[in-house]
Amino acid sequence: MSVGWKLLGILPLFLFALSLNAQVMDNKERHATIPDTPAPQHRFWDRTNILLFSGVAVFRGLDYASTRNFQARGRDEILLPDDVVNNSAGFASLEAAGAATSVGISYIFHRTGHHRLERWLSIGHISVTGFGVARNYALKSKHR
Repeated sequence: MSVGWKLLGILPLFLFALSLNAQVMDNKERHATIPDTPAPQHRFWDRTNILLFSGVAVFRGLDYASTRNFQARGRDEILLPDDVVNNSAGFASLEAAGAATSVGISYIFHRTGHHRLERWLSIGHISVTGFGVARNYALKSKHR
């Protein structure tokens, strides 16, 4: 194999490396011209978060009530063990722990600067719990 063919084989690698270098330099220049603007800050316990956390707590309470309601109508809980659901204090504690965990994770997002995730976590929690509440109340009674 002649030297010319060897150089021809290396040429695509050289062109690829050259294009990568140009992209990296272009990105450095682009990032150097954009000033760093800090994300807008807000207090953790602002009005929006208080309303969202209150909504989480309300819907967790509704989940407790709807689960008790469908159990009284003869239905069985499929997501949690009977030992937890049939114990009033244990089940209420589980619902309170769920709400507290949501607030805690939102605080972690707040401290790390993920303010949109901080809000969307509570919105998602309210939505999923609201769907569960609606489903629980929509279940037909089992007549024995």
